[in-house]
Amino acid sequence: MLKSIKYELNPTKSQSKKLNQSFGNCRFVYNWALDKKIKAYQEDKKTLSCFDLMKELTSFKKKEDFEWLNLSGSQQLQQSISNLDKAFSNFFRAKKGFPKFKSKHSKQSFRIPQDVKINFDEYKFFIPKVGWVKFFKDKHIEGTIKFATVSKSTTGRYFVSITFESTQQRKTGNGAVGVDLGIKHLAITSDGEFFENQKYLRQNLNKLKKEQRSLSRKFQKGKEQSNNYRKQRLRVAKLHEKISNQRKDYLHKLTTYLATTYETVCIEDFAVGNMVKNHNLALSINDCGWGMFRQMLEYKVKDLRVIGRFEPSSKICNVCGDVNQNLKLSDRDWVCSNGHQLNRDLNAALNIKKFGLRASTLQHNVSGCAVRVAEPHRL
Repeated sequence: MLKSIKYELNPTKSQSKKLNQSFGNCRFVYNWALDKKIKAYQEDKKTLSCFDLMKELTSFKKKEDFEWLNLSGSQQLQQSISNLDKAFSNFFRAKKGFPKFKSKHSKQSFRIPQDVKINFDEYKFFIPKVGWVKFFKDKHIEGTIKFATVSKSTTGRYFVSITFESTQQRKTGNGAVGVDLGIKHLAITSDGEFFENQKYLRQNLNKLKKEQRSLSRKFQKGKEQSNNYRKQRLRVAKLHEKISNQRKDYLHKLTTYLATTYETVCIEDFAVGNMVKNHNLALSINDCGWGMFRQMLEYKVKDLRVIGRFEPSSKICNVCGDVNQNLKLSDRDWVCSNGHQLNRDLNAALNIKKFGLRASTLQHNVSGCAVRVAEPHRL
């Protein structure tokens, strides 16, 4: 079983400069390779393979104007081309959109695919062309190291994520549960547990507006930005990072609880991209992190079952099967024609569990977790 542990690096000023050089070089090679593939297809309908680009990169680095590429490890640059090849594979399999050019203003990263060296006695990590970089103490790795990913956040913090093969068995629970996602309550289980939505963005919204207004006043159109603008931009980025970390921590705790308590978890497939088009609910939906919640379940839960997004889980009485076609979004409690008192969210969770346990189509995602897609329900 593959696991990852993320450490925060503590580089010196000279090491930070070398790391930034490596991030820039890997980003340049990725964009260079993407441009090559696009032009080759447009001009000759030719598809350049990953190995063609790596071979051309070797001679490209020897050119006089591009010798600075040698300041980064060769494996890191080659891995950028491999990442592009994987991005095209996902595009052709209709998993993601067409690969985009990378920007220096977004999160930066590069991968060390092999020969990862780490010294836990002195808490140092070795990066080619950079040297031994100190990192903050955390958990020890118990297993065979596969690869490492070095990254830099928008707030200027450096991290390394070590992926290793663990011999420990994943902890799983027993039984099955249906989980309905909402806004007031982030998750409602078929066993009657309600998990509150912490609304971290809402809690910090006034402070975020204040800092964002201050940033807007410091912006100078058509001129080089001042140091005060850069400092304020960092304050805004740190606040966004804090909100993101709070949400991620809460979702990790919730999904770990579900994964260790139940063997089978049934959820509903949400089209979050379409739902946020409702401007009245967009902020609340984005604040929930439903997409991240499902992503975490996919690699934590032993058996994840996803029912179709058009399943009428809220409109069907879980006791008698009566269908309420007139149910509105504002109706949080309702009574079926046979007199059963129903809570909308709890009823949906019970129906999601019922639909999910009828799943017959077994699919496997990238992480190896079993994802079952339920059969469509017939009214």
